[in-house]
Amino acid sequence: MPKIPPLLVAFLLYAGPALAADPLALSAKADQMIARGDLAQAVDELKAATSLFPYDEGVRRKLAFTYTEIAKRDLQSGHFSAAAEHFGQAHELLPASAELGLMRGIALYLGKDYAAAREELLQAGEGSEPLIYLGKISYDTGDLPGALEVWRRAKGKDPGNKTLETLIGKAERELPVESRMDKGYSSMFDLSYDAELPPGLSAEVLDALESAYNAVGADLGVFPTTRIPVLLYTKKDYSSVTTGPDWSGGLYDGKIRLPVGGLTRVTPQLRAIIFHEFTHVLVAELTHGNIPTWLNEGLAEMEGRKEFAPPLPRFGAVQGKHVLPLTSLSRGFAGMGGKEAWLAYQQSHAMASFMVQRYGWYAMQQLLKYLGERAGIEEAVAKALSDYGLDLDGVMREWRESLTATAAGDGAN
Repeated sequence: MPKIPPLLVAFLLYAGPALAADPLALSAKADQMIARGDLAQAVDELKAATSLFPYDEGVRRKLAFTYTEIAKRDLQSGHFSAAAEHFGQAHELLPASAELGLMRGIALYLGKDYAAAREELLQAGEGSEPLIYLGKISYDTGDLPGALEVWRRAKGKDPGNKTLETLIGKAERELPVESRMDKGYSSMFDLSYDAELPPGLSAEVLDALESAYNAVGADLGVFPTTRIPVLLYTKKDYSSVTTGPDWSGGLYDGKIRLPVGGLTRVTPQLRAIIFHEFTHVLVAELTHGNIPTWLNEGLAEMEGRKEFAPPLPRFGAVQGKHVLPLTSLSRGFAGMGGKEAWLAYQQSHAMASFMVQRYGWYAMQQLLKYLGERAGIEEAVAKALSDYGLDLDGVMREWRESLTATAAGDGAN
């Protein structure tokens, strides 16, 4: 029997597995991993397959698909920069896919990387969706005329798009007011204000905003790096622009909007509103809007009342067991009448204050983090308070017990 040369033996040992494999077999193995949800492992398998078969289109498409699925998970979890990276990796594999470029642009926009998002979206074509997001970038960065021009162009391509109708209508209400506004700036805030407002008020507002940035940021554990737009209105202009309820003292809808007509300086009440609205900025940054209204408003009330606390009786002493259900407090308060809204804010403040005082700011930060990862409020509470063995029902039970104790203490006095 002829002796096999040692070099050939080594070749067979090391190259044998690669020779035995084929793209279909490797792709099928990756499919099993994908079906199990092991996307990272599937990526490793498919990357190895592409190195073995670099010209196999099926393997490349499967790898691009897997990156896309990971990116979708990232989006759901609020990890926008990671989503943009994974969409970008998929796009490199399939450069002809305009949809992958669009998705990367959207992820960059959601992560507030506006320059990179604009560059990506400009490559995504003239469809209505990339134009919507290009308009949003202009809107968010203070270029209202530019946003309107892009959205109107998109409307011409997609006349029945209701989202565009809403965006254009909102921008058209704001433009006549904002076009006559003056500008002011601080380290993190871009301020627009009515030219008729008293001189010096804008500087005081910027000072209050910077104080809120530091104080509320320390409580919630986040300090935004993207500049924050703030607008000061006369009361009449505020009402026409926001179409909010009569009792509204401020609004955050991606921009902080404050009615300051008649004021010559920042009063304690206005300072409280500034801290309240800035809290909404940070809560939106942390949760991406996935938060029940009672917790959002409760935290904002907590921060605002540190600056100015109205002389009100303790919530428990007034309400006792007659509290609003969480279901009604989880939706927006804007549709409520003044009396009901007042009660909703009071109860929201009482619940949020109880949670921070009982469980601490770190637990609240964790709760907001889990909400930002798209957990429901029940799941987020259970995770954040796992050391206490509490779920949302348990927290509400402890809160109601605290009301009873408060009422009993007031009665004894």
